[in-house]
Amino acid sequence: MSKLQKIGLGGGCHWCTEAVFQSLKGVCKVEQGFIASTGAHTSFSEAVIVHFSEDMIGLSDIIAIHLHTHNSTSQHSMRNKYRSAVYVFAEAEVDHISNMLESLQKDFHKKLITQVLPFGAFKASDSQFHDYYITDPDRPFCKTHIAPKLQMLKTKFSKEYNLDTKMSGK
Repeated sequence: MSKLQKIGLGGGCHWCTEAVFQSLKGVCKVEQGFIASTGAHTSFSEAVIVHFSEDMIGLSDIIAIHLHTHNSTSQHSMRNKYRSAVYVFAEAEVDHISNMLESLQKDFHKKLITQVLPFGAFKASDSQFHDYYITDPDRPFCKTHIAPKLQMLKTKFSKEYNLDTKMSGK
């Protein structure tokens, strides 16, 4: 098995983002919380850190799924709280991920606003919110916002979707 990789992802509610990535093959751990970058983006924004095995799921698949499971083309009024970003842990990743975003633009009618930013800091969310979907998928928020994303994953990204997770029954 290859060494685990990690990437930070922000865009929408971290409860949703956590559930999306917990449902994928090759994802070993999802840390839910808030990420800050550097420069103009030092404020914390809802995000996750995804730890994954590239032997089981590629970074390009992770990025594509991220773009399709949050509003990655809208510059809405809540972007400070929900920054659309891929946070990198090494400067060498910036060009590689920027090229991925450019390549994935063809899948969207509007221009992607997702930024590639250096990882600055992480603050975990309160532990009562970890595994939000898994612990109670019948919550109204889960039914309204998370379940449709998981259903889309089963259809559009079925190769990456892990039918063996606690998510598959819902």
